[in-house]
Amino acid sequence: SDRGGDLVLMLPKVLMLLFFFLWQDSTGQEVPSLNDTMIIGMRLENSSKAQTSILEKGMIQVVEGSLIHLRIYGTGIHRFSWRRIQFVEMTSLSTFMRNFSICPQRTSDLLIQPYSDDVQNTSAILSVKVQILRKNIHFKDYMMCLEDHHGKSRQLLKDSHLLLRVIEDKALHLPPWLEITVVVTLLMLSGMFSGLTLGLIALDPMGLRIVKNCGTPKEREYATKIEPLRRKGNYLLCSLLLGNVLVNSSLTILLDTVIGENIWSIVLSTISIVLFGEILPQAICSRHGLAVGANTVLITRFVMLVTFPVAYPISKILDYLLGKEMGTVYNREKLMEMLRLTQPYNDLLKEELNIIEGALELRTKTVENVMTPLKDCFLVSSDAILDFDTMTEILQSGYTRIPIYMKEKTNIVDMLYVKDLAFVDPDDRTPLKTITKFYSHPIHYVCNTTRLDSVLEEFKKGKSHLAIVQMMHELNQEQVLEVVGLVTLEDVIEEIIKSEIVDESDIYVDNRSKRKVTGLRKWDFSAFRDYEAEAKISKQLLLAAHRFLSTEILQFCPSLISEKYLLRLLKHRDVICELKFDENFKDSPHHYLYTRNKMADYFILILQGKVEVEACKENMKFENGPFSYYGFMALGPSIPAGNLLLCVLCSPVSFYFSILSLFPVLFY
Repeated sequence: SDRGGDLVLMLPKVLMLLFFFLWQDSTGQEVPSLNDTMIIGMRLENSSKAQTSILEKGMIQVVEGSLIHLRIYGTGIHRFSWRRIQFVEMTSLSTFMRNFSICPQRTSDLLIQPYSDDVQNTSAILSVKVQILRKNIHFKDYMMCLEDHHGKSRQLLKDSHLLLRVIEDKALHLPPWLEITVVVTLLMLSGMFSGLTLGLIALDPMGLRIVKNCGTPKEREYATKIEPLRRKGNYLLCSLLLGNVLVNSSLTILLDTVIGENIWSIVLSTISIVLFGEILPQAICSRHGLAVGANTVLITRFVMLVTFPVAYPISKILDYLLGKEMGTVYNREKLMEMLRLTQPYNDLLKEELNIIEGALELRTKTVENVMTPLKDCFLVSSDAILDFDTMTEILQSGYTRIPIYMKEKTNIVDMLYVKDLAFVDPDDRTPLKTITKFYSHPIHYVCNTTRLDSVLEEFKKGKSHLAIVQMMHELNQEQVLEVVGLVTLEDVIEEIIKSEIVDESDIYVDNRSKRKVTGLRKWDFSAFRDYEAEAKISKQLLLAAHRFLSTEILQFCPSLISEKYLLRLLKHRDVICELKFDENFKDSPHHYLYTRNKMADYFILILQGKVEVEACKENMKFENGPFSYYGFMALGPSIPAGNLLLCVLCSPVSFYFSILSLFPVLFY
């Protein structure tokens, strides 16, 4: 082949070049200077325009008006070798080869750009700007020549490996205004086909009939125009897709011709087709498909007529394989789904749609579907005492009706309303049974299989707004009822309106999912707790502690803190603490005030009770009583840990007190 012949011709030159390098290394000569440059061949690396090729005998063919990069091969090539290289115009190849001597005058049709790239000792890349050919000239041949050290330009080889042919650019060039007009027209057609493909195919034939019969006058007019086309669904689809592909392909080719075969033509065609041919028209037609389709019926019919030879046979094959397109028929579930899907486009409010769905589903749901499982319910034991902690827990639960159980949570015996606690004083520590027996609220039971419409009727009778859900199961071959959860009137109403009802006392939006109310304001009822009464400290003991601290502890002396602020500090609810010693759990962590080898940053003063101290390396044990204090170094500057452990408590501290004495009270 020609390529094989070229390789055979190039082989002797490569061998000569290799021999030259080996001879140069053996003789120890230096790298050739600029005057010793020798060119034996060239190769086309790339071009800004297509239509480049390699002709017979290795001649390179390029297109006018392009920028080409040639890799030259030889010896003594430097960065400034481009200054000695030139191209000369050839009239006849055979005549020119016979006169292997000085080259004619350099041509201005091929402009060598300054400096060579990727320079090596044996090769480099030249950038050459190819000028436009003169009028009525279809091609022209050129040969590379090299200027010698005498300033004369000579031919390099007797073959065609240094020949270059420039041909005419035969691309179709339209006037700029016409090119812009064609591009804009193709973009509009691309957008129209893309939008109609989505808008018309998305219109259901049965839906068009519904709009045609009961829509607005304008919608009826639109549906009447579109329905005949929409009945031919596959034919319409194939026609629109063929038109869209044809327009997009033409647009890409035109942009490639206008801009050139480069990355910018790909980027511009992609952005224009995606943005103006896909995204924008589909976004518009997805919302206004009926109006757009009706106003473009004539164009759609014309496209279907033009693409008939191809689109119609394909549509018939699709009809045979997929079957005839049927209108949508809605059952109960599909009707509700259709209402949900079409809600953004109809005049139904969201609340109206929710009520319609809830009413349709009410007879199909049972209590078990909406109840709150017993494990997630807030219950109170019948043995509870209505003290501050219990009432705080009830109020913080956020519920107004609270079931009361005895021993087991499945044994619900009474009902407590939060309003029943209006006149209850936590300081009285009233038993819960007293309140529940006084009001004696009725308890309403329902089965877990009861339908929601039946439960709603029971609630409407005013018996109760909360019912205990029971489920039948077998125990010792007997059918017994077991409590499994709670259901309220609010649960049923929420199921009807398909929304959660949240009032100012609710903590959870949904009891089943435990999703909390956003922006919930948490009330801290601890501010109402009487801390002084809880600590059991008399005024005399408080005064004694005040005098002891101000006189015995340097850090509390009047020169550092006034007696007024010291007294206020002692009255603070977080300062006076009470610890209860549990004989059953002597090793409980809260029994220890200080632990060996563990740093502490607090000061403790014993007011009542006793403590046991184990100190020093000998583990000596002794007891201390009221007004003994520990950790005084925490009140002053920090000291080394070793000194602290030697001087202060180094062992767990325990409390001992007699039945007649008060519980240990600490100040820290």
